[in-house]
Amino acid sequence: MQEYYFVLKVQYVSISRLYIRLHTEFLTMIEITLPDNSKKKFDHPVTALQIAESISPNLAKATVAAMIDDKLVDATLPIEKNATLKLITDRDDASLEVIRHSSAHLLAHAVKALFPTAQVTIGPVIEDGFYYDFAFRAFTPEDLVLIEKKMEELAKKNFIVTRKIISRDDAIALFEKMGEHYKVQIIRDIPENEMLTIYEQDDFVDLCRGPHVPRTGLLKAFKLTKLAGAYWRGDSKNEMLQRVYGTAWQDQKKLKEYLDRIEEAKKRDHREIAKKMDLFHLQQEAPGMIFWHPNGWTMVNVMRDYIRGVLRKSGYQEINTPQLVDLSLWEQSGHLAKFDAGMFTSESENRQYAVKPMSCPCHVQVFKQGMKSYRDLPIRYAEFGCCHRNEPSGSLHGIMRVRSFVQDDGHIFCNETHIQDEVSAFIDQVQAVYKDFGFTDIIYKLATRPEKRIGSDAVWDKAEKDLADALNGKQLKFDVLSGEGAFYGPKIEFHLRDCLGRTWQCGTIQLDFSTAERLGGTYIDESGEKKAPIMLHRAIIGTFERFLGILIEHHAGNFPVWLAPVQAVVMNITDKQKEYVDIVAKKLQNLGFRVISDLRNEKIGFKIREHTIARVPYQLVVGDREVETETVSVRKIGSDQSETMSVDEFLKEISYQSK
Repeated sequence: MQEYYFVLKVQYVSISRLYIRLHTEFLTMIEITLPDNSKKKFDHPVTALQIAESISPNLAKATVAAMIDDKLVDATLPIEKNATLKLITDRDDASLEVIRHSSAHLLAHAVKALFPTAQVTIGPVIEDGFYYDFAFRAFTPEDLVLIEKKMEELAKKNFIVTRKIISRDDAIALFEKMGEHYKVQIIRDIPENEMLTIYEQDDFVDLCRGPHVPRTGLLKAFKLTKLAGAYWRGDSKNEMLQRVYGTAWQDQKKLKEYLDRIEEAKKRDHREIAKKMDLFHLQQEAPGMIFWHPNGWTMVNVMRDYIRGVLRKSGYQEINTPQLVDLSLWEQSGHLAKFDAGMFTSESENRQYAVKPMSCPCHVQVFKQGMKSYRDLPIRYAEFGCCHRNEPSGSLHGIMRVRSFVQDDGHIFCNETHIQDEVSAFIDQVQAVYKDFGFTDIIYKLATRPEKRIGSDAVWDKAEKDLADALNGKQLKFDVLSGEGAFYGPKIEFHLRDCLGRTWQCGTIQLDFSTAERLGGTYIDESGEKKAPIMLHRAIIGTFERFLGILIEHHAGNFPVWLAPVQAVVMNITDKQKEYVDIVAKKLQNLGFRVISDLRNEKIGFKIREHTIARVPYQLVVGDREVETETVSVRKIGSDQSETMSVDEFLKEISYQSK
């Protein structure tokens, strides 16, 4: 009996151990779900790179990063629990951010190898590329060539890129030892007890959140593009750093396509075309402000008249509000706290004034005059509001980024029942206007609550939902820009894609439950109570200056006839045709067309070349034969051929093209 008991006891212990072992393996088994819903199981932590290797060595070589549970991470990051996994190769759009981020590190590595005393600061990814700021002497174009060559050399060495977790104190000690004082400043601003990550490739070490490529050999298509100065942390009170810009792509073909686009963009630079078309100029005595020439101002007025017609058809009332307003109004609205140094101020008779950076608070003042009823809503005000903002001088760029600008500003005062209809109608307006200006590709984005804002979370929840519902109601796909809304409300942004594939944010509509209430704007609701209206802030083109700059580059100055500053020029070949040229030009001018005559004693070939450079859509040449037959020889921009027409026939042609 005792013998049997012993055997049973041994079997029980063995079974228990087997159960524990199986149970433990079951608990530690990691299940990885791939995009095709196939699953891989591992009994230990595993990296995306190792999983790629288990599928195919070639896939592992091509792996740039990984998407684990929809989060972009290093391909070498250990996966310690069940997860979904997508391997990111250079065929995926998501690889671009990682490639550019790693290229910025490669740039810093190259600079440190060539110039050991240079100190590294920050190197973020930006649109179409990256940059890195260095504390060093001013780099030269020759330095740029050397740095790029060194980057190519380091990339070919295919260094393994290693990610390490490090404590804040250890990171400070490490970078102090390396003499990287700017990195130490960055780390000291990070909260205590926070763990940091560093990346190493060969002997180069950098502080970074990542992710990065697993090896430098994956960086095979980059180009350094330009040099610039930049203040440390963007503050002009700090020291000037040396900024090196670059671009990086997945392969040489895409890099070449981008560089070709950049060359084409240079040809389309709005500042250079503006000189040829005599549109405007800028000068140091008025930084960020535009001296409009007759041709340029003509275009602004044509655009203004067009927008005015759109507004009139949509039930807007045009108003005009002061340029200088007491600072107290901007304090009350919240704009002073938002803009602060970005506002120009003035003082008179012991009162502080601000030059308006936008028109919203002023429009509320107009709304407040006289009692308003719910029956009056919606009320739509529009203003070609001239605004000023004290933009940093380093950010000014032609007429794309200025300090003085005119907005096609408008505000709709309404209640909740009007929101969907008003936003929907505005989207229709935007689409129609952009099409008329030659843009058909619109990207929609919903910008949500920023960290610093006014209004309760409940109000923001409702406002964000209302705008999303309006976009969904039009069956429009949109991206969400988390945290990029205005301080008083979320907004829909309308981005245009131009002929070079670049995108420009132009129109916007913002839903605001707070500003009118803060400024005392009310109406009488159905129950006889005072209630604050909802405000919809909206602009179709944004600012005339920037939109015109975009138009110049999109069309390369070859504007639609209705928009061109000079629609036609009438030219004589000899002095004998002067009288007939005057007759033709005046007839066209009297009918409202923007036509000039060129009676200079120059060869006709010279005149044609000059007006071609100036992008005049129609060139009408008059010789003896045209005088005798009462016709004109019409040459269209971009064509070497001419066509003989009667003046009335040409009138039909230009009338049709001017619609």
